[in-house]
Amino acid sequence: MTVTGQPPVPVSRTPWKAVLGGSIGNMVEWYDWFAYASFATYFAAAFFPKGDATAQLLNTAGIFAVGFFMRPVGGWLLGRYADRRGRKAALTLTVTLMSLSALLIAVAPTYAQVGYFGAAVLLLARLLQGLSVGGEYAASATYLTEASHPRRRGFSSSFQYVSMTIGQLIGLGLLMALQHTMTDQTLHSWGWRVPFAVGAVGAVVVLYIRRGLLETEAFEEEETATPARRGTIKGLLSHKREFALVVALTMGGTVAYYTYTTYLTKYLSNTVGLSKSDATLVSFIALSIFCLLQPLAGALSDRIGRRPLLIGFGVGSMLGTVPIMTALQGAETVGQALLLSLAALVIVTGYTSINACVKAELFPTHVRALGVALPYAIANALFGGTAEYVALWFKDAGVESGFFWYVAGCAAVSLVVYLTMRETRNAALSRSERAGDVPQPA
Repeated sequence: MTVTGQPPVPVSRTPWKAVLGGSIGNMVEWYDWFAYASFATYFAAAFFPKGDATAQLLNTAGIFAVGFFMRPVGGWLLGRYADRRGRKAALTLTVTLMSLSALLIAVAPTYAQVGYFGAAVLLLARLLQGLSVGGEYAASATYLTEASHPRRRGFSSSFQYVSMTIGQLIGLGLLMALQHTMTDQTLHSWGWRVPFAVGAVGAVVVLYIRRGLLETEAFEEEETATPARRGTIKGLLSHKREFALVVALTMGGTVAYYTYTTYLTKYLSNTVGLSKSDATLVSFIALSIFCLLQPLAGALSDRIGRRPLLIGFGVGSMLGTVPIMTALQGAETVGQALLLSLAALVIVTGYTSINACVKAELFPTHVRALGVALPYAIANALFGGTAEYVALWFKDAGVESGFFWYVAGCAAVSLVVYLTMRETRNAALSRSERAGDVPQPA
């Protein structure tokens, strides 16, 4: 709002509140995502008939996979919602869905109590979780980019992956804590409900924080300008090139991210030969350092541009994946495994630290959230969500090194895009930016 005699005060005047509110939902989202995957071995028997433990795990894994298929649907529905009703409204809705999905799992009745109805509740929770994940990424990426000072977008939007990584670390820490404080029998009986109850409470806290957010200046300008075009597929299709760009630039990044984060622990344990505790320790330390690298790389992109970091990631991942993963197979100590894991995560930082703002900077305001959400969710479902399955398929076929080449190949495709796309750092997202009337960063 404008006060008489004073210049407009954009949302970026309260940068840390905007960064916290815009990114913290990703922390809860990825915590919940990690909790389901990690605690599935404990609650699988609760929802399906006793007998074949493998069949129980396959059933829970199938329900887990449903979440990935729902992400494009969530990207479409909630991306449209964010473009039509506002970034703040979408952020509030996604965190409400998060809380509800976690709560449903925490209180879901078991097979012994109500038969397959408990599995139906679990499935519903995963459907809601998939919807919220699909919408959360775009809503937070758009909000963080629009609410930031133009010369600090890279730095501010990098906190999206900071919060995502913190969510994984919290989930990993809680898993280790419960394993050390509860018996295996207790975890199988009711202990597995604890992380989901924590997730539900965490989502309520995020909802409280987000209620105090201001809407972005860019959306408020557009709100009355193009009401019929906001958040529509027709409007998005007039930006086919940008749509294809997001799919292609996401392809290599999401495969590399899932490979070096969620799959890495399994790889260190199953292939490298580290104990599960050592593999978990390596992942925890590596992810902690990776988390600290995001704002540094984001700030660097504000000075030198987005393309140099993306190109660095593309070249590093294309040329470095096979040597790093091959060297990891021969790692004999935790220190060696940690250094190689960190080398991989330093490379992927070139993508993770800035991908949110790059995608948002490609689209005009009236389809920005949908433009970020839908192509990203499609690429993530096709390439990120299948990365672990592809890796295990190659391993089962006896040619695990084939997966390393697959990751390198995906990075090569994205590298072509990085080399040919336009620089987005100086994109004007609001009228004040287009007019050059932008205050200095605080």
